[in-house]
Amino acid sequence: MPTSQDMTSHLDHGLLDALQHQVAVFARRAEQTRLGGVGQVRNSMDRAAYLLLNRLDQEGPMGVKALAAGMGIDSSTVTRQVAPLVDTGLVKRTSHPEDGRAVVLQLSPRGQARLEEVRASRRELMAQVTEGWTEAERDSFCTLLTRFNGALSARQAGLPAADPESPHPQ
Repeated sequence: MPTSQDMTSHLDHGLLDALQHQVAVFARRAEQTRLGGVGQVRNSMDRAAYLLLNRLDQEGPMGVKALAAGMGIDSSTVTRQVAPLVDTGLVKRTSHPEDGRAVVLQLSPRGQARLEEVRASRRELMAQVTEGWTEAERDSFCTLLTRFNGALSARQAGLPAADPESPHPQ
């Protein structure tokens, strides 16, 4: 099995250094702004909350284990992150339709409204930040960033790198 030194020996070290630096800067800037969008500060939302609400919106009601598996984190982390969302009325706990003993997490109407508010604000931020970009440049950046995130997710899960031509769900 090749070592990571073997894998990078044929690559441009300067380019890899620039890439890792830009990823670090991006991570810092994303955290500083929380990519919270534009307008009032209230449109900002914690990254974990945004990802949880977005997943529930896209995939519908589900249990903690399914939510954790889909996000690549453990159930205790999801439980801890969901608690304030339930307390603030953004997520509601309901009984599983087939097994009343099991709990299902579901986006509440208030959560749906809040998520849409944050999405609209973030869309506006993305439009402003990429204002001078062509549609093709935005599309290319999104494709490459999706591919990059997919490769990181696969690596974290201990999976082989995915086919670069296939889409990477998040």
